[in-house]
Amino acid sequence: MHRISSQFNNNDTQYQLRKQEVRQAMANRQIGTQSKIGQLRDDPIAAGHLVRYQSYLGRVNQFEKNAQTLADNLNVREGYMNQNLQIMHRVRELAVNGANGVYNKDDLKNMAVEVNELLKEMIQNANAVGPDGNTLFAGTHTKGIAFDVEYGNIPGTSEELIEKVTYKGNIGTNKIEVDECAYLAVDNSGTKTFWAEPQQLSGQRDLTSWQALEDSTIVVDGIEIGVKAGDNVFALISKINDSGAAVKATIDPISNGLQLSTTDSHQLWLEDKNGTALEDMGIIMGKDQLPPYNINTTAVKVSGGSMFDAVIALRDAMLTGDQEAIGSRVLGTLDYGISNLTTRLAKSGSDYERAMNNIQRSQTNNVNVTQLVSREGDIDITEAITDLKMMEYVNQATLSNAGKMYSSTLLNYMR
Repeated sequence: MHRISSQFNNNDTQYQLRKQEVRQAMANRQIGTQSKIGQLRDDPIAAGHLVRYQSYLGRVNQFEKNAQTLADNLNVREGYMNQNLQIMHRVRELAVNGANGVYNKDDLKNMAVEVNELLKEMIQNANAVGPDGNTLFAGTHTKGIAFDVEYGNIPGTSEELIEKVTYKGNIGTNKIEVDECAYLAVDNSGTKTFWAEPQQLSGQRDLTSWQALEDSTIVVDGIEIGVKAGDNVFALISKINDSGAAVKATIDPISNGLQLSTTDSHQLWLEDKNGTALEDMGIIMGKDQLPPYNINTTAVKVSGGSMFDAVIALRDAMLTGDQEAIGSRVLGTLDYGISNLTTRLAKSGSDYERAMNNIQRSQTNNVNVTQLVSREGDIDITEAITDLKMMEYVNQATLSNAGKMYSSTLLNYMR
């Protein structure tokens, strides 16, 4: 109930005009910002949804960038790997020609010159640096070279040539987030990519009476395996075989030592993380030596090498005219290397396709989430302008009526 007084009409008119001005100001702000929500109290529920949608949209955009960066990196890596594969095919062609018995020793020495240059090109590709300045084939050790080269005197030539190529990276993998709690593992290990044969370690120390003296942890190809005090060699073999590592452990039937064989072409990576279990068995040297070159070669027979080792062996056999070695051991190792590099190329290609699929999914999610953000936060510009014009019309009508209500002026009293 309103109390009727001489000021009632004026106060009520002023109050309604202020309300109209507030609504007009809000409409102007919404049109200017193209957003329905200026303050949380404008629409608390929509504001809560909008914050979550915008947060998720930001993550989706980052997922797309992550997948795109990964795809670009894989594309660059694949180019270098494919070039090395072509080089390996050429090296194999030279090996076949050198093993057929047609060419004499001088011809083989001439072939060795080309093989040596192809070896240099392979090492250059393996030490390639990507557009972001990171080494492509050194695992997570991206700021150093992947492979180190040692020179020495080689029989059959008077100049120093590449004698040994050693891996300086690691076998660490990066996990790239491409969706909510979904990751793509990136394996840039050069010791897997450019390895030729499956590696085999045959321990020469009799371990039939060996037992672990304390709880310890060993690492096989990056996978940690717990060793309990009192475990014998058979328990350790079982744990290694059940660990999921691409390694098969057995007992050497001749020496009764531990025998480790990789199930695909890569270099074994062994270390004692806690304790000295592998060192006590004579498999590796002390912790002063870092993997993969910490194998105790005085107590372990090692077989299997890299593609660089195979090419070096071919060059050396050509320099000495050893056609028998070229046609048997060397040629077989080259075939292993070509097969492994082809497999790694296929894996890289599949990783690239998966990254592209994640990019497409992120782009689709981007569109869908943007629609949700627009539904909750954006205004209908046509409707907003129409409402604003109606408010302006109402305001003008209110002012006109108010003017008629208070039409008396000083002139009315001067008659």
